[in-house]
Amino acid sequence: MPQPVPRAERRFYAEDRAIGRFGMRIFEPQLMPRPHWHGHVEVNILTGGSMTYLIEGGELVVPPGRPVLFWANLPHQLVTLTPDGSGPLRLSNIYIPLDRFLFMPHIARLQGALLAGGLVALDPALLTESQVAAWYRDYRSGDPERREILFMEINALLRRALLDRLTYLRAPMAEPEAGRSPQSTRIRHVVAMLRFIMENLSAPMTNADVAGVTGLHENYALSLFTSVMNVPMRKFIIRMRLLRAQALLLESNATVATVALQSGFPSISQFYDHFGRAYGATPQALREGRA
Repeated sequence: MPQPVPRAERRFYAEDRAIGRFGMRIFEPQLMPRPHWHGHVEVNILTGGSMTYLIEGGELVVPPGRPVLFWANLPHQLVTLTPDGSGPLRLSNIYIPLDRFLFMPHIARLQGALLAGGLVALDPALLTESQVAAWYRDYRSGDPERREILFMEINALLRRALLDRLTYLRAPMAEPEAGRSPQSTRIRHVVAMLRFIMENLSAPMTNADVAGVTGLHENYALSLFTSVMNVPMRKFIIRMRLLRAQALLLESNATVATVALQSGFPSISQFYDHFGRAYGATPQALREGRA
């Protein structure tokens, strides 16, 4: 039987899909009946076998014991579990809030890669089962000092991963230049813009609306967003709306018109245009598995 998830751990992504709360789980994994998404950067480590994710129509196989990182705003679905006979299947999940992740220093290349849709596989030696268990004890302790050390150790792990070339199970739209290190004030402005975008996807939104949350001149804010995210703001907003629409199509029975509206597209014709260019299929075809 699957290990029950403690009540406090069931809430860490339910209350705020845009950014999320920090959380950890160690449990017996189960196949997901439909894709879901949330605002965290997610770290997954499966022991006892391999697993296959379905992300944007592509299958990605994660080998046993290999930590993988991705931005969970990408609709993702666990579709296959393959035991290897070495022991029971156990999945360790670490949910890092997006704003906390973006404030971690010296990992700009990784931040940009994940936010551009990359799925990164780490060297298994970087994160052992015993280290995950120790982090989980710190997480459950309720001790603020232990929690802060946990974050520092996660940051150190990600910095160490960047000492070598990143291994992608899914390539990002464009990998940021090596060596970029946005200062905390720049990151803070971009986080504010990201939060505004993700929390207002269903509403009409101009570049000026988004830039306004920073207090900066609109042109400078747009340039700042592009330099940190490695993608223009308008293109990023459209991509996030398409990802939201894809998830709604797959996990709900809402009409296509309702999906378009809830994803922030001002007209059904514009939705069809962007969707067709992004996925090479109609929303109905994707929903019916014909894409």
